[in-house]
Amino acid sequence: MTLPILTEVRDEIGFITLNKPHILNAWDRPMRDLLVNSLETFEADPAIKAIILTGAGDRAFGAGQDLNETKTFDSKNAEDWIEEWRRLYGTIRSLTKPLVCALNGLAAGSAFQVTLLADLRVGHADVKMGQPEINSGLPTATGSWIMRELIGLSRTIDLTLTGRMVPADECLAMGLLSRIVPKEQVMDAAIALARELGEKAPIAMRLNKRRFQEMTEASFQETMSAASRIHSEAYGTGEPSMMMERFLKKTERKG
Repeated sequence: MTLPILTEVRDEIGFITLNKPHILNAWDRPMRDLLVNSLETFEADPAIKAIILTGAGDRAFGAGQDLNETKTFDSKNAEDWIEEWRRLYGTIRSLTKPLVCALNGLAAGSAFQVTLLADLRVGHADVKMGQPEINSGLPTATGSWIMRELIGLSRTIDLTLTGRMVPADECLAMGLLSRIVPKEQVMDAAIALARELGEKAPIAMRLNKRRFQEMTEASFQETMSAASRIHSEAYGTGEPSMMMERFLKKTERKG
């Protein structure tokens, strides 16, 4: 049986790989639960100084939500779903160890959001990032908050309402990517960056990261409450389910 999350420890760095390349590493609840558990395990291990998160294959870091899981949601399902995201996002935000994302391909939707919650992001020239949720009938509640914190309201409105995928050079200019390197060097660059951060003074690192969390904690909690309300309303109309079914059928025809 293929595991949806792979973990490894090498040279004081914990590696986590999203491992569903056949569906562009799209995730469902069991996969997200494993991701949280892996992050918590590495956070608690004193031998690990930094964490790298990446995706399997060469097409995608992650496509975000597996629509086969959410296409039948109703309002109550949506509220429970948002609590799962509160747990995952809260876990990432509370890490005291540096988290570097190595983007081997596209990062879309909630996977895009996860990369933005990491400390730094390394990609290559063919990487695309974005928030295309509107194209499958989903409002963007958490994504709009995360983007606004990094790139400002004007750009957030652009990416949220158009749902466009942003090319790597524009991602770098916006601050969505921290570094661009040749494709074959992405992991090596991420390792070098993780090692550099892992060698910093650990108490100062922990206090800096805690302060970043404190600066945005009130708005994070407000965002998650708003997300529960917004997604409950959206799913209550039936529009997300209808558009997801349409999107999945279109994808099947292309396949």
